[in-house]
Amino acid sequence: MSDEKPIETMSFEEAIREFEQVVTALDRGDVALEESIELYKRGAKLKAHCEAKLKQAEEQVEQITLDAGGQPTGTTPAEGL
Repeated sequence: MSDEKPIETMSFEEAIREFEQVVTALDRGDVALEESIELYKRGAKLKAHCEAKLKQAEEQVEQITLDAGGQPTGTTPAEGL
C-alpha cells in the first residue's frame, strides 16, 4: 500500500477493496506496530469515505420518481444538494 491513492478521489469499489486489504493485513498481525497504526488510520478514513459514498447513493435512489406503471421518470431535487 505504498502507492496510496488519495482517498477522496477513489470510487466506492476502489475504497472498499483497499479497506479489505487493510483489514486483512491487520488481522494477520504480522505488521509492525507503527505500520499497524498507520494502516488503522487509513482504514478509518476509507471506511468513512465508503459510508459517505453509500449515503450519497441512497439519497439519489430516494429521489427517483416513478410513473403510475412503476417506471422511472426522473428525479426530484434532494434537500440540501
